[in-house]
Parts: sequence; C-alpha cells; structure tokens
Amino acid sequence: MDQIIIKDILARGIIGINDTERVNPQDILINLIISTDITKAGETDDIECCVNYKTVIKKVLDLAETANRLTVEALASDIASLVLAIPLVKGVRVRVEKPGAVRFAGSVGVEIERWKT
Repeated sequence: MDQIIIKDILARGIIGINDTERVNPQDILINLIISTDITKAGETDDIECCVNYKTVIKKVLDLAETANRLTVEALASDIASLVLAIPLVKGVRVRVEKPGAVRFAGSVGVEIERWKT
C-alpha cells in the first residue's frame, strides 16, 4: 500500500481536562500517514486520481480547532474517522500531540491506526 505523509499540522484548539485547558486554546500537533493506491495517479498525472493534501489539511484543521475534546485519544479517533471518509483513502495513521503540556516532556500524545473495513 502506498502512503501519503503529512507532517506537523499545527492547530490551536481546546483540548484537555484542566480548567485552563477548557478555556485557553493550546497548540495541537498532528501528523498523518494516509494509505492509498497511487498507481493510477502516478501513471496518468491526473489530480482527480489523487488524495488532495490541501483538502485533508483544511478538514483536519477545522476539526481540531472546533472539536473541544477532553483527550488526545478522542481527537485522534475523530481525525481518523474524518480522513477515512475521504474517497481513495484506505487507511490512516494519526499522531496527535500536545507540545509542552507536561513539565519535563517536549510533548505528550497518542498514535492510532485505522482502516476502512
């Protein structure tokens, strides 16, 4: 399976369980590895045969900045469902991190992998 890599999408949104996290937007770092078949796109050079990176990033940003989730686990699951709904996508690996959320760590987060059934 071929992969599309989208690195370091930086969103600002409400995520967390503490009072300040529920009020103040914070940085959310998102990385995606999208599984798809790019054979036809490679052969034809036709954009209609591709997953549109700009569209994916816009949808993920919109979701991350408005989801108001308590956990990075829930946000990662939401993002996976959103990406899997895009035509041509077969699977996705999603990493969601909160930079600077925990003292003495650069970031904390989760990584999940989901596939269309």
